[in-house]
Amino acid sequence: MKMINDSVKNGARKNLVAKKKAVTQRGVKKTALLGLPLLLAACAGDNDPATTDADGAESATASYQISIVNVTNEQPLSPVAVLFHEAGWRGWEIGESASPSLEVLAESGDNSGFLMAPTGEAVTASTDGVIAPGQQVQMVFDLESNSLSQLTVASMLVNTNDAFTGFTGWSLEDLELGESYSQLVSIYDAGTELNDELSATIPGPAGGGEGYNEQRETRDFVTRHPGVVSQGDGYAESALDQSHRFDQGAMLLTIERLL
Repeated sequence: MKMINDSVKNGARKNLVAKKKAVTQRGVKKTALLGLPLLLAACAGDNDPATTDADGAESATASYQISIVNVTNEQPLSPVAVLFHEAGWRGWEIGESASPSLEVLAESGDNSGFLMAPTGEAVTASTDGVIAPGQQVQMVFDLESNSLSQLTVASMLVNTNDAFTGFTGWSLEDLELGESYSQLVSIYDAGTELNDELSATIPGPAGGGEGYNEQRETRDFVTRHPGVVSQGDGYAESALDQSHRFDQGAMLLTIERLL
């Protein structure tokens, strides 16, 4: 597990609000997949708007539990990036070119750059390792700023070229204490790598090949993913079989407000 220094070297991020106590994880399987990073980022800034209780201890303004279930048949999910951030920033837009950090996440599963991407105040964290099909992971966030009103979640389907799942800019403002919201999360194509399904270009266990490559395909914009062809439909060169197919969401995400 890798911690990002609170000072955020080279001035890349300012005004981040988080504490080491702010994120806890339950049921996380600590296994790595082909060198994919195990990352937990929780950064603290100087402009902390946290309130204090009678003893002078900082207290959270809101607390959320995030539950993630991999609902695919044979698509491990790379370490899931979870970002609480201010309104106005989005991790991607349909029909627009993927950011460099999203490209890296979608092609290799490395979410470290994506976790640093939000502008303004943010609390970010990553699940501790790959989430296998059928596995569930829970994380609890104690937020100390009322401005963190948006949620973004993203993860790569590692037995693909550049497919990722998640949502971005989901508003938390209407989620009341004790309420929860569940969604089967869509699958997107980053549009940065050709979906050739070859062993040489798929980093997951089905291929064992290359992850991130800075060269982009000519289409170069984010879309909903059309799914994989696989050997089952006669594509003999594909590293994938029927078990790697998907036609709906890859992740069931539930967020519950605890405080």
